[in-house]
Amino acid sequence: MIEQNVIVSNRAGVHARPSALIVQETKNFKCSIHFEKGRDRINAKSIMGVITLGASYGTVIKVIADGEDEEKAVEIITRLFESKFYEDENEGA
Repeated sequence: MIEQNVIVSNRAGVHARPSALIVQETKNFKCSIHFEKGRDRINAKSIMGVITLGASYGTVIKVIADGEDEEKAVEIITRLFESKFYEDENEGA
């Protein structure tokens, strides 16, 4: 099992579009993937779970992956959060 903290760094937080991107990425992994925020723990492969987590800008989320491809899963999810879900690419343009 691998645990990694990520920070929501896009201004709009994890709304519908980032949630869809997360689920699109996580569904390709065999391992179980969960997100924890405070006392809440959700399945990261569930779009409703990700949306209802209510992760706003600056929120710290613990990514927990367990299974044969857990390292790659955490790497991809971390990269997705670090990219700000590709939302800020045109900021300032």
